[in-house]
Amino acid sequence: MRWRLALPLLLMALLAGCSGGKTRPSTSHGSSSSRGGYSSGSSSSSSSSRGGVNDDISRPQGSRYRDDADSVPAGPPPEVIAKLPEPVPKVEPRALYGNKSPYTVLGQTYNVLASPNGYVERGIASFYGNKFHGYKTSSLEDYDMYQFSAAHKTLPIPSYARVTNLENGKSVIVRINDRGPFHENRVIDLSYAAAVRIGVWPKGTGLVEVRAIDPSQPLSAQTLPPPPPPPKPASPGPGIYLQVGAFSDATNAERVAQQLRAANFAPVQVVNAQINGRNIQRVRVGPLAGVDQADDVTSRIENMGLPRPQVAVD
Repeated sequence: MRWRLALPLLLMALLAGCSGGKTRPSTSHGSSSSRGGYSSGSSSSSSSSRGGVNDDISRPQGSRYRDDADSVPAGPPPEVIAKLPEPVPKVEPRALYGNKSPYTVLGQTYNVLASPNGYVERGIASFYGNKFHGYKTSSLEDYDMYQFSAAHKTLPIPSYARVTNLENGKSVIVRINDRGPFHENRVIDLSYAAAVRIGVWPKGTGLVEVRAIDPSQPLSAQTLPPPPPPPKPASPGPGIYLQVGAFSDATNAERVAQQLRAANFAPVQVVNAQINGRNIQRVRVGPLAGVDQADDVTSRIENMGLPRPQVAVD
């Protein structure tokens, strides 16, 4: 208890010492332009002040924040963040704000899940930091980049999830209290602390599994990942694929695959899959070299007039 009481004071002292300098994150972060774009039911005249932040949520996103670009602090160092306690999942009522369904951002419509139970998804994680620190999340809570929280497009607010970095096996429990990321190809936006904990920082992005937690069930039984297999020499890490479509007609699948091959996308795969007893042909591009290439290929595929591809991490 004494340690928990002393930890905020330690963080405040560290922050005071590093507030004069900021380190810019990787350009592959890609979420700063789309954070905080959704706050269902909030008052058009609401504003708040916390730690020197005057947050007028009625203002457009382009002028709401003090900083133009996102950044990360020079401190506290990762060893301090490593000692911060993760949230303990508990049953909570739905927030009054942030749970409107459906909702639309940047031309895309999303449906909030009725329950987080059973949700598992793999994809690309990003994180957000200084620009949003102290400002309101979609649930009208203050965003604290030193708490283990996250933004998600469809999980109920609040809810809990275990996020595992598929490239190093590190995981963290986060509390979902915000909407986003609305950058295409991103599955979750982590707080700075959560990104440090699992190694998404300082790279900027990471390949992750997001597994929702049912607070009414024992935590160890539902969220602990299975033991990793013994390492293999030169074993490849998880790969990024873009699924351009899923077809019940093999002819249609091959037609789209040929369009992609003619546009010099390689490799292009047509993969058989069983979904609800039906045979489906998935058209995928990949594996791709990294997140930046996935973003570039996504834009090129959309410019061909094809639907926006979905990220798959295998």
